[in-house]
Amino acid sequence: MRKHLFETKPLSLLLEEMRSGDRLHRVLGRWHLTSLGVGAIIGTGIFVLTGVAAHDKAGPALTLSFAVAGVACIFAALCYAEFASMVPIAGSAYTYAYATLGELFAWIIGWDLILEYTVASSAVAHGWSHYFQDFLSVFGVHLPAILTNAPFDFNSAGHLALTGTWFDFPAIAVTALIASILVIGVKESANFNNAMVAVKVSIVLFVIAVGAFYVKPANWHPFAPFGYTGVSFFGHTLMGQTGPNGEPLGVFAGAAMIFFAYIGFDSISTQAEEAINPQKDMPVGIIASLIICTVLYILVTAVLTGMVPYNHLNIDSPVSDAFRQVGLPWAQLLISLGAIAGITSVLLVMMLSQPRVFLAMARDGLLPPKFFAAIHPRYRTPYKSTILTGIVVASMAALVPLRILAELVNIGTLLAFVIVCAAVPVMRRTNPDADRPFRCPMVPLVPFLGIASCLLLMFSLPAENWWRLIVWLAVGLVIYFTYGRRHSVLARRRAAARG
Repeated sequence: MRKHLFETKPLSLLLEEMRSGDRLHRVLGRWHLTSLGVGAIIGTGIFVLTGVAAHDKAGPALTLSFAVAGVACIFAALCYAEFASMVPIAGSAYTYAYATLGELFAWIIGWDLILEYTVASSAVAHGWSHYFQDFLSVFGVHLPAILTNAPFDFNSAGHLALTGTWFDFPAIAVTALIASILVIGVKESANFNNAMVAVKVSIVLFVIAVGAFYVKPANWHPFAPFGYTGVSFFGHTLMGQTGPNGEPLGVFAGAAMIFFAYIGFDSISTQAEEAINPQKDMPVGIIASLIICTVLYILVTAVLTGMVPYNHLNIDSPVSDAFRQVGLPWAQLLISLGAIAGITSVLLVMMLSQPRVFLAMARDGLLPPKFFAAIHPRYRTPYKSTILTGIVVASMAALVPLRILAELVNIGTLLAFVIVCAAVPVMRRTNPDADRPFRCPMVPLVPFLGIASCLLLMFSLPAENWWRLIVWLAVGLVIYFTYGRRHSVLARRRAAARG
């Protein structure tokens, strides 16, 4: 039985499945894919996480945190690009792990991706809610306080406390809207995303150009108030300062927190089955979107921490509030509109990706296919799992505070990147003659650097994130051994061969 746990899905079988069966429509071109990447990357990272990461973790040195996270992502992106061009079907890292490391690892990474996209979507919906409320406040409109936030959050002492609210109603509303759009069709969703991306990139450029005139270099001193390190190992800080609860502080701790902002190119790979020319366009979309967004992240962070002292940044809506603090309240309206558009597109791409992971796992028999692999007869979308995703995301966004959501999704994303980087040299060895329209350069050096940098950032997260990940993976293993292992396509093929 043990050897079956690590049985790989042959590349030939993956390619055969790609050409047959009930597949998704190939309607996405190079521009759509790059736009989806930019749509997923630019949004919450700039408009939400810059505030909490600069305020609590890195100070003005958050610019270096974005650079560190960007470098780690570049290594992972090159590995993703090779696989996405080789195996252009839904599933992303789950599919790559199945083809290289075996069924058990595929299940682990698939279950991890479910955590990543679900929690990421919830965090994004939470951020959208606060910017929407900020936008309404410009007109003097305020929602009932009990409907504006999660019922608990961290207080100034770092302990969980009740907020006096019931749930976050705007987060529920936007999640329901996005889920409805995604059910209707992927091309319609992509066109909607293109419009949102155009708006938010314009606003980001506005923030950089106008905000630069209000930068006070004195606000960058001290540049790294929490230090240049911030590395820990299972909750024990190895280098750098520690926070009130023993969590690491510094540049690497900031990079670990804002890594959430970079998961857009990972989302692109889940749309490989819907790309018109995946062999050429997937690598371009993945790498181009990452480079564009890293440059914009660094510039916006430098401007933001130069406009306002890092410890005065608003945690929930830092960009619009920074312009308010420097005496530009009219810009608050414009930035809030851009943030709403930007975060909406992030939410769309995250919620677009989640059902496609479900779809890939269900096609392999690891999840019930009648539900998770069900394709709408008219819209050709995985509508049942999309609706389920919407329900779960809305519930988490309404009830769980942003800090917990942001840190939880990061460790899941980093684990996915580690496994994809490890899979590249394995695939090179097991399938050396396979067609690789895009080849990751300098293998095994680039994959090794990707693994090392992602592990470093994982160790820089607070210890409770490791425990949450372990509990989540334990639940997943129970489901795998009670259902997935017995119903997988490979298991049925083995049974048929014996019979």
